[in-house]
Amino acid sequence: MDTEAQHTERDRSSDSADSEETSDTAGSEGRSRFALVSRIADWLPGGRITLTALVCLLFLLLLGTFVVQPFGIPSGSMERGLRVGDRVLVNKLAYRFGSKPQRGDVVVFDGTGYFGDADYIKRVVGVGGDHVVCCDTKGRLEVNGRAVDESSFLYPGDNPSDVAFDVVVPDGTLFVLGDHRRHSSDSRDHLGSPGGGMIPVGAVIGRADWIAWPSARWQHLTRPGGYARVPAADGAHG
Repeated sequence: MDTEAQHTERDRSSDSADSEETSDTAGSEGRSRFALVSRIADWLPGGRITLTALVCLLFLLLLGTFVVQPFGIPSGSMERGLRVGDRVLVNKLAYRFGSKPQRGDVVVFDGTGYFGDADYIKRVVGVGGDHVVCCDTKGRLEVNGRAVDESSFLYPGDNPSDVAFDVVVPDGTLFVLGDHRRHSSDSRDHLGSPGGGMIPVGAVIGRADWIAWPSARWQHLTRPGGYARVPAADGAHG
């Protein structure tokens, strides 16, 4: 009994010593980090206020580079939904983990070599393998043999297209149109250009998910239901 009690006492003493040592080490590391931050703040003009501003700026830069990016609407090509001067938030992670653009998505892409040396915002109408035709006997856009109801987003008074086209979208590319068809330079206008008016999926910067400004127009941009009944491209060419 005495021997067991002695062992227990020694074990408790050892545990206590280990805990104190761990606590001292953690405290030392914390004090070191605090001292480093204090030295950096002392070195910067403006001290902690400047350091805080720089940290916030770095966070915003990382956010804009990898996660979400604001994009200003420069023209009326996406009216009625997006107006000149609106600012949308572009989700840059939407297609980075295996997901791909879908019909109906509003995307921002780099048009260099395809549309022009600038970023553009358009709606995805056809994805790789799709057969896109305009117009059917009733004047509607048709994808893979199914007419698409565009009434929820097409600019009032516009036809689906005043220019006839019949294209099959190559794999890895997108066929895109503006919602204000009479005032949009899009895939229809570049069918004879390099790339045939198609946008490589790799040129897509992200998906426009929100109207962020003006604040009165804050809203979530959702995929319209008009494309929900479009069959897969393989089924269309069956």
